[in-house]
Order: sequence, then C-alpha cells, then structure tokens
Amino acid sequence: MLVRWLPNSPDTLPIYASHRVGIGALVTNDRGEVLVVKENSGGFKGTGVWKLPTGVINEGEDILTAAIRELKEETGIEAEFVEILAFRQSHRSFFQKSDLFFVCKLQPLSFDIKKQDSEIEAAQWMPIGDYVDQPYNKEHQLFKYIAQICKTSSEKNYAGFSAATAATASGKQTYLYFNQGDFSKL
Repeated sequence: MLVRWLPNSPDTLPIYASHRVGIGALVTNDRGEVLVVKENSGGFKGTGVWKLPTGVINEGEDILTAAIRELKEETGIEAEFVEILAFRQSHRSFFQKSDLFFVCKLQPLSFDIKKQDSEIEAAQWMPIGDYVDQPYNKEHQLFKYIAQICKTSSEKNYAGFSAATAATASGKQTYLYFNQGDFSKL
C-alpha cells in the first residue's frame, strides 16, 4: 500500500515498519577534506546543498555494514567503519513513522569518486570548513550541530561510539556501540 506511488521497482519497505533507520557517512582525507554529495532526488534535490552521503539501513543489516554499503553505492569509495559520532531520533517523520539517524565516521580505503547516477547529482572532496560554513548548515540547528561534530571529529580527538562484537544470551553475535575511551574507567 505505501509503495503504490513508486515507479516499477522492488519494494524495500519492511512490513509493518515502526521506524526508519538511516545513516550519514563522514569520510575525510589527509588534506582536511570531507566527501560530500548533491542529491538528484529527494528533499535536497535542486537546493545546491552539499551533504554527507546518506542512506537507509536494510532489514537485518547492521549500522556499520549499512554505512559502508551506502558510501560505496553513492560514491564508489571503499571504507572501513570507525565509530558512530552522533545519532538523532525524530517522530512522525517519513510515512508518519519514527526515524533514527546515525552519523558514522568511516576511514577511506580508496579516494577516486565514482558517483551513483540514479541518486547523486555530484560528489566531491570539499574542505571541511566549506562544508560547515554552507548557509543551510548555519540556518538549521540540527545540521549545524552535525556539521560541527564532523569538523571536531576530523580535527580533534572527538570520542564517538565504536563497535565491538558481543554475544547475546542466546549466543547470537551482535554489535555493541560504546565509547571505548571511557570504557576503561568503569
């Protein structure tokens, strides 16, 4: 029912979804540049806003796996997961469902951009200061905070949440995200 208006493409919405979970990927290089994209569809289409590569986590997919996959799909950049820098929760968002969004830091393993034509208008490496100073980021508090966290993470020792594998009581392998720097103080 929710996807009737979509063109003929596979339905990727989980049945009875209560939350939409997404990621944003912060990727920086040694020149102090951040990887950014302009969308050719969605809410940022035609706005001129350069943003972090983003995407939705698939059913059964881990946050770190989704961040790596979405980055590769949109930009062609191979990377490894470093940590979650921040996350946001919002309600009555897409399709009136709750929305969780994780800003993830990734370490690039490649640097040549190969943009995804179906979703991305342009992709480039941009000085982090230029990314932070975009009017959109300055005018919208949430985006201002995210941009500042990204800048701080790239320039200083910002402690996010790293992933550690852990077994549940039933023995299933999962990921626990926590601040490893503060973990030693426990």
